[in-house]
Amino acid sequence: MEIAILLFDRLTALDALGPYEVLSRVPGNRIRLVAKEPGLVRTDNASPLGLMADEPISAVERPDILVVPGGPGEAQARQDPEVMDWVRAVHEHSRWTTSVCTGSLILGAAGVLKGLRATSHWAALEYLRDFGAEPTGERVVRQGKVITAAGVSSGIDMALELLVLEHGEAMAQAIQLAIEYDPQPPVDAGSPEKAPREVLETVRKAMSRLTR
Repeated sequence: MEIAILLFDRLTALDALGPYEVLSRVPGNRIRLVAKEPGLVRTDNASPLGLMADEPISAVERPDILVVPGGPGEAQARQDPEVMDWVRAVHEHSRWTTSVCTGSLILGAAGVLKGLRATSHWAALEYLRDFGAEPTGERVVRQGKVITAAGVSSGIDMALELLVLEHGEAMAQAIQLAIEYDPQPPVDAGSPEKAPREVLETVRKAMSRLTR
């Protein structure tokens, strides 16, 4: 399968690299890292990681799977007509159109999520309504050929679901084992429902300062 992962400045690294790590391990899969223009993009961290987009989006017309990550830079990406036109064109022919975190807002802006249930990072869920989607706090949501994943780490879960759908449970289990994806965090605050109130408010305030 040909898989296109869209890159843009100020994306969240794990949004792209989580699905990449899972999907790249399937024999025969071809991962194509694309951006509006090829070259280095920087992530949203205080010490930004550089990711290399090898090809322009114009060179990748009909991938089987589209993966759209999120991050603060999604706001600029979804205001770019060329990027939006490409997402719409790719979605028309894709086997699966997927997003991680606030990448769902890019899909929404492209018109992909209208009338669908979808998820995103918990702090951005309500923005989905602006694009005619029905927000849900589920970790991974599949609606036809559209799969949206919640925040950041959920992209790994989304990619494993793709493996189940395309290759069966045994393949998904094998790759889960190969990457030793067996989360056992020392704390239990991975959702707004679980986090202590003071932690939730601290994170909410920090995220509200990000440019949308």
